[in-house]
Amino acid sequence: MTAMQTPAFFDQVPKILVHDALAQTLGAVRDGLMEYRYIDAVKLAGHSCPTVASAWLMTRAALARLYPEQTPRRGEIRVELCERQEAGVAGVIASVASLVTGAAGSGGFKGLGGRYARRALLVFGVPMHGQNAIRSPRQRPQRRGIAPSGRGATSCSLENADAGGAGDPA
Repeated sequence: MTAMQTPAFFDQVPKILVHDALAQTLGAVRDGLMEYRYIDAVKLAGHSCPTVASAWLMTRAALARLYPEQTPRRGEIRVELCERQEAGVAGVIASVASLVTGAAGSGGFKGLGGRYARRALLVFGVPMHGQNAIRSPRQRPQRRGIAPSGRGATSCSLENADAGGAGDPA
């Protein structure tokens, strides 16, 4: 059997490093650090396309804004989309964001001993000015965009955020 062969640019797409306390608790990763690469999103979707690539870059930019100079905390991040799950490419975008953030819909992990719940962190049909939002589950929606858990009100619109984390401050 030969190894999977992918386009060279897949390796040039920036990686996303997150800390997953549940994975650490269950022994999946010793230090809780998990590295995601664009190829992981491609495998999840079954293909690479502008939607998958954009979802990857939007998620990366949102996490950079949520956790400046820090490692994002997978499983503690809420993903909101204004469209219904079955509308257009909302499901594909949500799948990529969910892969990296751990956010899940109603069928997601309910938690372990009252901790690590991921259920209901992925929500569709949320009224907002932008298209999508990634935020702390404890933060109430403010204007549009993303904000870190208990760290103030840094926000940006995902539709305007670039891969470096710049965006439209709220």
